[in-house]
Amino acid sequence: MDIRAFEERDRSAVIALWQACDLTRPWNDPDSDISFCISRAESTILVGERDGKIVASVMTGHDGHRGWLYYLAVDPTLQKHGLGRAMVATAEDWLRQRGVPKVMLMVRPENDRVRAFYDALGYAEEPRVIFSRRLDGK
Repeated sequence: MDIRAFEERDRSAVIALWQACDLTRPWNDPDSDISFCISRAESTILVGERDGKIVASVMTGHDGHRGWLYYLAVDPTLQKHGLGRAMVATAEDWLRQRGVPKVMLMVRPENDRVRAFYDALGYAEEPRVIFSRRLDGK
């Protein structure tokens, strides 16, 4: 798998991948999320490509203090072959190159499979309560 920066021509394939991995939610429009991400220097989307097909992705960015990972996706038929691990490592390198000292992510509490994946990568669960407020009226 070759990992590279997202290009506009990847948009529909990345959205389809996110949908195949059940990452999209009605309140988060993936097309808007892509546009927002790629319009800023503090964030990027990395894609994994194999034989001309997008098979993996991760969105990453930082707030100047902490890095974040979003939309880690691997084609369901290719999971459990190290592609997710490679995408996370590349996103971590992207953040490290920008001097970001810590990377964070959010996982739904009931998603035991994903929790186990990040645990195996050395991520630690941090006891935090997350507050949020919609600013878009949704």
